[in-house]
Order: sequence, then structure tokens, then C-alpha cells
Amino acid sequence: MPTLAPSLTNCLMISAIMFACGLFCVLARRNPVSILMGVELMLNAANLNLVAFSSFVHPRSYHLGHCFAIFVIVLAASEAAVFLALLLSLYQQLQRTDVDAIQSLKG
Repeated sequence: MPTLAPSLTNCLMISAIMFACGLFCVLARRNPVSILMGVELMLNAANLNLVAFSSFVHPRSYHLGHCFAIFVIVLAASEAAVFLALLLSLYQQLQRTDVDAIQSLKG
């Protein structure tokens, strides 16, 4: 069985597939948790791009892509915490968690 050697093209293809799956989750789902998972999948695809370009363009010198990826992971964790807090507040007020319920909160 042939092995797949890590290359920039392979990493970019995997990243594009991950991003497309995340975009599908965001556009096709109505459940807010599924939308959050799609957004996180798209952010992880962007992280894979950052690390791949950092590793393959400057393999020994610059680790800037890795630093940016860690920064994006921290931002994604805080974004998920805020999103889940808003979702909990929405559920406490309306007893529903679907995305259409957010429109009824307009004052």
C-alpha cells in the first residue's frame, strides 16, 4: 500500500475539504451547536493552512504560522464559550434553541 508523503499540496487539499465541510455545516444546519461545530471546523482548516505554509515555505527558520495557529485556537475557544453562553441565555428566555428564535429577540 503506498504511503502519502506530507507535502504542501496534500495539506492544502485536506484543508480545503475541511473548510468545505465546515461551510456546509454552517449553511445547511439549523441547530446552533452544529453551526458552531462548522465554524470550528473552518477555523481548524485555516490553522492547517497556517502551519502548512509555515512548515513548507520556511521549514527551519520561522515558526510564525504555528504562533498564529495557537492564537486562533485561543480565540476559537473564547468564541465557543461566548456562543454557548448566548445559547444558554436564549434557551432560558424562549425554551428553544433554533436559529429562527433569535429573530424574535429583536426589540
